[in-house]
Amino acid sequence: MSKFDEIRYFHDHEVNEALGSIARDPMMKALMNFTFPGVDEQVWLEQFKEVHSISDFQHHFVAHTIRQILAKSSEGLTTSGFDQLDKNTPYLFISNHRDIVLDTSLLNLVLLESGHIMTASAIGDNLVKRNFLNVLAKLNRNFLVQRGLSLREQLKSSQTMSEYIDQQLHHENRSVWIAQREGRTKNGNDATQQGVLKMLAMASGDQSLTDYFKTLKIVPISISYEYDPTDSLKMPQLLAQHREEEYIKGKNEDFMTMLSGILGQKKRIHIHAGDVIDKELDDIAANIDNKNKQLQAIAQVIDDSIIQNYKLWPTKYIAYDLIHNTNTYASQYTEQEKQLFIRRLEMRISSSDAISKEYFLSMYANPLINKRKLEEN
Repeated sequence: MSKFDEIRYFHDHEVNEALGSIARDPMMKALMNFTFPGVDEQVWLEQFKEVHSISDFQHHFVAHTIRQILAKSSEGLTTSGFDQLDKNTPYLFISNHRDIVLDTSLLNLVLLESGHIMTASAIGDNLVKRNFLNVLAKLNRNFLVQRGLSLREQLKSSQTMSEYIDQQLHHENRSVWIAQREGRTKNGNDATQQGVLKMLAMASGDQSLTDYFKTLKIVPISISYEYDPTDSLKMPQLLAQHREEEYIKGKNEDFMTMLSGILGQKKRIHIHAGDVIDKELDDIAANIDNKNKQLQAIAQVIDDSIIQNYKLWPTKYIAYDLIHNTNTYASQYTEQEKQLFIRRLEMRISSSDAISKEYFLSMYANPLINKRKLEEN
């Protein structure tokens, strides 16, 4: 028994049996029919028997699924910044978070195709309650973030996760992906939660906070979708916040959100890998003594990188002009792009619902507004 057993992904020697346990699940059949249309079930069931590692599974199956998602529901994925990363170095990728499944899956497809070290990726255990999803997640090198714990349990769980991430980076030579905040950004404002950094710092031992964070080799990741396939699904939670009401998720809400993210139209997607955070940590150490203020400053460095390198698609400029009733950014989009976006808005939000309309447009416009603020400062 390892102290990581409750949260870890599968060891390679467990993969074949784990895959066998869900091979005949109807959801696996649906997934494989999507990935390999027209291929007889017996073919991939036989191929599953030859899978003996996570790497086998990712190369021969998952990568094909992600490419198929891109082919069917996007106009392509572009990247920048990855050529600055060393192919043999494990990094801690701290990313803005838009989509439950795709943010990390697309990053790993990029890492796979460019020959970089792929990630162990954090996922909330509330998202993988179904046995099929739980096994599939662990077959895809996801480790579990335990949710809904008491304060004491939460502290213990954070310590375990911190040590696990440390072990992955420093002993397993494995990169790690973690979102900059708990849960996806619903309003388009990408901000790193200090709690995430506090958790990472728990494994620092005797090292100073900034020295330890240097060893993590943090790379901020900016992922940008031209269309957010789950845009309208984010509205109920934003409206509840607006009314200062508690938001209770529906029974299958997370699952439906995952499916919408995978199958919904995204148009163009861009992922940027920022520079490794290093000398900024020296500056923080030299100028700030208070640990909380150091964490705040590190969060700010990550945020600035994510916002600065976030690809602004025409939809962001259109949303800004619609909110402010101007043509400030008319040069950044075509009339056709604008009409398509307005049609999307009208199909998703009732014309009589002014509050939802404002939230919907703000979700698209906020990355532009935040980038402007950053550049003005």
